[in-house]
Amino acid sequence: MVITEHPKRWTGLPFFALALALVAAVGSLAAIGAGGEYLALERPPWAPPPWLFGPVWTVLYIMIAVSGWLAWSARGRTPALGVYAAQLVLNAAWTPLFFGAGLYGPAFVEIVVLWGTIAATAVLFRPISRPAAWLLVPYLLWVGYAAALNLAVWLLN
Repeated sequence: MVITEHPKRWTGLPFFALALALVAAVGSLAAIGAGGEYLALERPPWAPPPWLFGPVWTVLYIMIAVSGWLAWSARGRTPALGVYAAQLVLNAAWTPLFFGAGLYGPAFVEIVVLWGTIAATAVLFRPISRPAAWLLVPYLLWVGYAAALNLAVWLLN
């Protein structure tokens, strides 16, 4: 028996990839020269080296895009996708706050809200698509780590 998938499912994937590419572009533009700025900051001993951020975020952005696409392809537009969109906006806003403006305190508040929005998205995606929810777990863990790092940098600087 041959099962064919509805072509609509695949039409959404480029949209989700583009959305994440835009989020990444905002972060990249705000982070121009951030490597030097990051190295100049007082950081905790458990802070990662600057070269690690690019590869980690590349993998995470792919997972986030696939997650959103899986949820959309399973049920179409749902309130869960609104929460997903909100976490994308919050994700894009953090780098300009932290690196662009040097506002470590407001960036910490923002990243805590981002973490909660990612968690809410995963919870809302679970009944729609378990793989979509699970794909957000590494992102949730990384943002939790980044929030702790943000707090440490804020306190140390």
